[in-house]
Amino acid sequence: MNASLLQPTLAGDLVHLAPLRAEDLDALYEVAKDPLIWAQHPSWDRYKPEVFRPVFDSGLASGGALVVRDAATGTVIGSTRFYDHRPQEDSVAIGYTFLARRCWGGRYNHEMKRLLLAYAFGFVDRVWFHIGTQNLRSRTAIGRIGGVHSHDVIADPAFGDKDMAYYFIDRRSARERGELRA
Repeated sequence: MNASLLQPTLAGDLVHLAPLRAEDLDALYEVAKDPLIWAQHPSWDRYKPEVFRPVFDSGLASGGALVVRDAATGTVIGSTRFYDHRPQEDSVAIGYTFLARRCWGGRYNHEMKRLLLAYAFGFVDRVWFHIGTQNLRSRTAIGRIGGVHSHDVIADPAFGDKDMAYYFIDRRSARERGELRA
């Protein structure tokens, strides 16, 4: 797998996504330091610099992290990541996503996920989302864009023994809902 496949540049009316770079750290932390962003997240203390920095560094090392900018202003408003690409299962995951609170409420997240899904369905048939079981805001949001709850994993070793809910969206169901251009 070409690592650059997981770091596209994508643009919509509200958001612009591009490969995460080391020089994005300060601007991204300005968004991430808001404790309310992480209040329902299994890693609720990511607003702390010593907790956020390893997440940022792992994003850089992953080859799939993207910085999210406001399309109108170019201001950094969050981050997301492609990860766990499994060609043998024709799947990839999207996660590690967070947005500035001013962008909450659906429009920004919906456009970002639409762009990411349309791109991912160019090389896989299924996209997974792993969400903390207590993160009702994210679970509701993924349901609004067609995510199907598959199962929960209590003390999931893949996510530091956090309780995780697994959701997926398949290419066919996304096309049927009109989320993807044919």
